[in-house]
Amino acid sequence: MTDIMEIIDFAKRPSLVSRYMLELRDVEIQRDPLRFRHNLERIGQIMAYEISKCLDYEQVDVTTPLGVAPSLTPADKIVIGTILRAGLPLHQGFLSYFDHAENAFVSAYRKYRDQDHEKFDVLIEYLASPSVEGKVLMLVDPMLATGSSMELGYRALLTRGNPKHIHVAAVIASQAAVDYVRDTFPADKTTIWVGAIDPDLNAQSYIVPGLGDAGDLAFGEKE
Repeated sequence: MTDIMEIIDFAKRPSLVSRYMLELRDVEIQRDPLRFRHNLERIGQIMAYEISKCLDYEQVDVTTPLGVAPSLTPADKIVIGTILRAGLPLHQGFLSYFDHAENAFVSAYRKYRDQDHEKFDVLIEYLASPSVEGKVLMLVDPMLATGSSMELGYRALLTRGNPKHIHVAAVIASQAAVDYVRDTFPADKTTIWVGAIDPDLNAQSYIVPGLGDAGDLAFGEKE
């Protein structure tokens, strides 16, 4: 155990994540919502694979047509928790690798208090989750802008138990949000995984340079 939270920034290591991030950010390529969703899903798959290396494993014997082979399988029970709606493609990427995982969904949205969309509260409206007691909780959301939605989603899931470890996974995070998660999540059992950390937030608390509104790009503009 350590009181220093581990942060894995894929932008600082060579991998295909960099190529998929390029396509997600490109204003021309991101006009194709199918490709946008697919790139979110592919980043989720890579993150899931990397996180799989951090799990506890146990050996089991599997019967083959010709004998018995010792094999390793995750000993941890896993819950993938997603902030709706933008998180769905990323969630699917995780689920395609952790196909035996349980799933949790949290609806978090901004309720604006001014016409310029600079002042807002983050509200939780819906929660569907199994017990997370003693399990590895993977919280996935493409954009970690302020960290408030992620924290509120985590607090909501704590009503379903105390997880063994929390993996916070985002495609793009602001430095402010990374600092916020580091200050509000338990350091001894939280790991942050992020495709890139961008330096700034604008007046509306969107990540700069970021990529825009991930939910709108994946599923269409909302009123």
